[in-house]
Amino acid sequence: MKLWYQSMLREGVGPTYHQALHNILNKVKDRDTEIELHGITKVGGISGHYRYLEYLQAAEVMENVQKAMRRGFDAFLIGNIADPGLRECREIANIPVLGLCESALHMACLMGATYSLVGVNEKFMVRVMENVARSGLAGRLVGTGRMNLARTHGMNNGFTDDKALRKHLAAFLKMADAAVKAGAEVVIPAGGGPMALLAHAGVHATKNGTPIVNGIAALVKMGEMAVRMDRLMGGRFTSKRLTYAPPGHQQIEEIRKYYGNVYPTVKVRRKPAAKRARKL
Repeated sequence: MKLWYQSMLREGVGPTYHQALHNILNKVKDRDTEIELHGITKVGGISGHYRYLEYLQAAEVMENVQKAMRRGFDAFLIGNIADPGLRECREIANIPVLGLCESALHMACLMGATYSLVGVNEKFMVRVMENVARSGLAGRLVGTGRMNLARTHGMNNGFTDDKALRKHLAAFLKMADAAVKAGAEVVIPAGGGPMALLAHAGVHATKNGTPIVNGIAALVKMGEMAVRMDRLMGGRFTSKRLTYAPPGHQQIEEIRKYYGNVYPTVKVRRKPAAKRARKL
């Protein structure tokens, strides 16, 4: 199977992160799975902590899910804790679309009865908590912590500098230990950066053995599962009833007149030509 992994970081901005992410993806995928890693190439790609910037970058995500379908990918994975464009892409696509945050949340709830989130800063935790509420899993959250980093890729020096790595790990584990004391049975690093750094360092548990969700691995493995389920269900993994329903064939011609060639999976239904009257 072929999976498209969409990072929200421009590759030139965080080369050490992208290399580490490549290594993690290759390590966790099944042998017969092919993963293509894509970063942001058009607008932005340096910060998704702000809503307006996320909005601008999400346009490329929505373009890319259509590109992935044209190229025959089996699933589209959004590797950012905000899950930018997740609902819109599901409305567009006829292949499974999964998000990093949603996948990590559900995986954590399979691993334990309660969970906690440790994020990078106060600003971004608000956005993550909105995803928690939307997932319907807020009742199993026992608390949040944060590391007070300005941006996620402020951790990138940990991939090449052992001293920086120890510093970042200590800051994360301090917050994780506090979450465990508050009652968390599973800890989720709330960001692609800390997820990648912990996976890079081989850290999968707190000091007392409480599991730390490798969200990147969870996204890949759930993506592989979604593809297999989609095949078993005849291409019906994503419900097209209500929430992710695209416009119907009756509307699509008018919509495309004003919006361009959107919703590529919706086919125009042509009216049958009127039969000619028979000559007597």
